[in-house]
Amino acid sequence: MHLLLSCPCSGFATEPVKGVTGMGLPTVAMGLLGAFMSPVAAAGFLIVPSFVTNVWQLASGPSLTALVSRLWLMMLGIVLGTVGSASILAGGDAQWTTAGLGAALVIYAVFTLLARQLSVPVEVEKWLSPLIGLTTGMVTGGTGVFVIPAVPYLQALGLSKDDLIQGLGLSFTVSTIALAAGLAWRGALQVDGLAMSSLAIAPALLGMWLGQAIRMRVSPIAFRRWFLTGLVLLGIELILRSVL
Repeated sequence: MHLLLSCPCSGFATEPVKGVTGMGLPTVAMGLLGAFMSPVAAAGFLIVPSFVTNVWQLASGPSLTALVSRLWLMMLGIVLGTVGSASILAGGDAQWTTAGLGAALVIYAVFTLLARQLSVPVEVEKWLSPLIGLTTGMVTGGTGVFVIPAVPYLQALGLSKDDLIQGLGLSFTVSTIALAAGLAWRGALQVDGLAMSSLAIAPALLGMWLGQAIRMRVSPIAFRRWFLTGLVLLGIELILRSVL
């Protein structure tokens, strides 16, 4: 157990998923580490490698200025929601935060597996974007997971593949910074934890590069299906662990 908690290889284990799908470390690693430590400890451990890989993803796309102009209200909502609700994660009630983490993973994975592709009309983005951002921030502050409902919303905007990957990078980068600020504000972000977190940067970057290579060679549909099925099982395990 102690090896998994401190080993930077945990970043390598999850970042191929990020390279293939555009998401990975904040979602999968939170679930995996949540089986061995409290969600707030897992979130603190993942701050640095998550930030680095998300910035890499953000910088690799072609349309950052246009995306920021389109999504800034959503990003503002993420910041406000995350900082405002980080007290839930920082509160130290591992039973409920673990259950919330598991529920977030299951809801996201099941929704993505079963739901039809949604479409958001351009005329509703101005009021829907901040609402989605605020909700995403509240989920992030309570569980450390950035994907609900930001990922389905971004997928519904009709972005190109490259713009979607970059948009996810923007959302996750803002979420990471906001979560770090919220936890630090409440004294739940330890400097020694950040130092340990930094050790996972190199394995995470290597894993992300490997995932980008895999993306060129595997069926995205098959990989996505198995990835999401794994998230469902992981989420159920966390829920059962917290209530039994």
